This record gives sequence, structure tokens and C-alpha cells, in this order.
Amino acid sequence: MIDTHSGASATPAIDNGRITVDLAALAANWQRLAGMLANGAACGAAVKADCYGLGDAPCLEALWNAGCRTYFVATPQEGATVRHHLPEATVYILNGLYLGAAGFYAANGLRPCLGSPDEVADWRNAGAPLPAALHVDTGISRLGLTAEEAASLAQDTPLELSLIMSHLACADTPGDRMNQAQLARFRALAGLFPGVPRSLANSAGIFLGPDFHFELARPGIALYGGQASALEESRLDPVVTLEVRILQVHTLPKGAPIGYGATFTAPRDMRVAMVAAGYADGFLRAAGSTDGKAGAEAWLAGHRLPALGRVSMDMSAIDVSNVPEDIAVRGAFVELFGRNVSVDETASRAGTIGYELLTSLGHRFARRYVGAPSQHGERS
Repeated sequence: MIDTHSGASATPAIDNGRITVDLAALAANWQRLAGMLANGAACGAAVKADCYGLGDAPCLEALWNAGCRTYFVATPQEGATVRHHLPEATVYILNGLYLGAAGFYAANGLRPCLGSPDEVADWRNAGAPLPAALHVDTGISRLGLTAEEAASLAQDTPLELSLIMSHLACADTPGDRMNQAQLARFRALAGLFPGVPRSLANSAGIFLGPDFHFELARPGIALYGGQASALEESRLDPVVTLEVRILQVHTLPKGAPIGYGATFTAPRDMRVAMVAAGYADGFLRAAGSTDGKAGAEAWLAGHRLPALGRVSMDMSAIDVSNVPEDIAVRGAFVELFGRNVSVDETASRAGTIGYELLTSLGHRFARRYVGAPSQHGERS
């Protein structure tokens, strides 16, 4: 089902670093979320953006083997990729029906999430070759039919609907009043289409409790080890570890600046490791530090290592003053995030969220997949 190729052992170590994806943790996270759902609700998976940057083929196989049968992507191209790897899966396109693309959807067995009267009309005029989801807006004000449009459609539903869905705006903040407001609106709108399965909960929505589960949930970030909401229990098993190579270790004298803009000045003599990860690799520029602002932290041999100065395109500086000199050496790997520094912490230090960090990972890292029943080798 999955095409991979191994990195030959004789190949020189020329990658900037390595991304390790724990497929067993991914499968376990899906199974844990599926087990949380009330009243027999099914659990799908959001696998858009190359499975949140982790790689379609191995992640899709792991999710399928774990029991997942329904998948949500953003674009029809992503849907075709899922269909290629998982011929029997149910695949929904969250962005809806692209203009003039009904034939592509039908040929690839893709179900649009219809979010406007125009999309409904186009799908109907194309012969409605497959069941579709109906997307109603309950307050996030992005895609979806208005309450009036949904009520009008309910008077004469010309389509076979396999799902009615909406999307929560503030599920990551459990106490936000908008969650209950959207829940009430969704119940009312879904009630216009009796018997059609309902889907409201994303990752964070699952943790809001059984009222939000309905017949199908569609977790995303929690599957991949990101913390879905402010609730600590929404932090599941880490899935991704990013390790990068040390290029050079040198002494930064007290009072000396480092990096573009000279934003950080050494408060003492420091040992600095330059590592092969910059914003071109998805280690965001905002993860750097200044004299007045702490940046991200890396990890090596039991030590947390503060980033020093600006992150540049191809490299970053970290403080290895407390790491034994025989460990912090040229060629050694430093963890930027993983089991010791969470992806959410690293993202927070850069003023963003784990979603952006994962989906920004560049192509200059080798990738290896571990923990699956059949091991997958490194991919570059």
C-alpha cells in the first residue's frame, strides 16, 4: 500500500537532520480518541496537508490499520492521494465542491462538503454521482450554508446526504460561551435533515464532552501529538521528533553579539552550537531570542538549550554551555521538539501553534517511520 525507500547506510550524512514519526503513537492516539466517543459515534481523521506535514502514505496506512475508515482533507488533490492509498476509504473534501470539478470528484470517489447553494446546485446538476456532506455555518463564518439557506434546502432536498457538519470556532477554549451557542445552532440545523449522520467535533471538540460527539468526530492535531485544547488531557502521545545536526561549536565571549541584527549579546562566556535548521526548514524565525525575550529551547543529553539570537534561513544558534564537551560536538543531533520539548511549547515560544510548526517542516530533513507492524525505512 505504501511506497517507501530506505536511506542506504553507505550514503554520507548529508541531511540537515531527521524527522522521526512514531506510527504506533499515531495509531494509539486515534484509538484513544475513538474510545472516548459516546453513544457509538464513529471516529474519522483529518489528514489534510500531507497528514499535517508528516507524510501521507505511512500515516494513512497506520490510521487504516488502527481502524479508521473515514478521512477528511482540504482539497480534491489531497482526496485523490487518499483514494490512491486507501481504495476503500470514505473521503470528504472540506473545501467543498470546486467549480467545474464534479467529474474529478466522481472519478476519484470523493464526497464534497457542500457549503453554498451554488455548490449544491452544481453537484445536483452533475447528477450527484456520490453522497455528499452538507456544511452549515453555526458561527465560525467561513464556509457553510446560512440557517436560511439550510432551511430552504430542507424543503426540497435534491441530494443523497451522508453527513451534515459544522465547525467549532473556540473548541480549544472549553469555557468559551460560543461552544454552547454553536452546539445549539447545530442541533437546530441538523434537525432539519432527520436521519442524516451529524459531525461537529474536531480534536478539541471531542474533549468538550459527549454532547459534541454526535455520529462522527473528525480529529486532526491530537492524532499527531499536538495539544488540542487548554485541557491537559488533550495532550496525547508525542508522534513527531525533530532532531538537527550540530554544524560547529565555538565560544561566544561575554559581551559579543550573535546573529543577524545582533539582537542577543552574551551575558558571559558561552559555548554555542550552530545547528542546521532555519526558517527555510520550518524552524520559524520568531523562535529566536533577543536580550529581552527568550526564544525556543532545544534538548540534548538531559539539558535544555536556549536558542540564541535570530533564526536565520539555514541555521540557528543554541547555548550548549552546560552540555559536556564530548557530547555537544560537530555532527551530533539536537532535539528541537519531540518527547523532551513538546511541539506545542516550541510553537508557543515562536508565537504560533503546533499546527503551523508541523505543516511548515521542510524537505531538507530525512524522514523515518518507526513503530508500525512493518517498519518503514528513512526517506529523504
